[in-house]
Amino acid sequence: MPHDPKVCFQDVKIACELIIQFIGSMSADEYFADAKTKSAIERQFEIIGEALNRVKKINPELLDSISDWQHIIGFRNVLSHCYNTTSDESVYGFATDDVHTLLSDITKKLKD
Repeated sequence: MPHDPKVCFQDVKIACELIIQFIGSMSADEYFADAKTKSAIERQFEIIGEALNRVKKINPELLDSISDWQHIIGFRNVLSHCYNTTSDESVYGFATDDVHTLLSDITKKLKD
């Protein structure tokens, strides 16, 4: 059964919103010390990357308006397969900065 790109984009939106909710106003040091939040955020990034990868397999042109989608899929692969090489600093940076751009891109995409 093929995946529905709209459902995949909705999954990305929900995961972005959860990341923003989970990180809240945490400082980097608070994040680094909170194993539960780190794990939860990394899981949401895995969902985001997998959902975008599914869309890529259906129709890569649907990702044209998503900033850095290749990098996001690659980040998911690193989290899933090379988890021990991923720095908390990079995950925190993506969670506090880049996820907002992705959420904006996905929200626009869902309105199209």
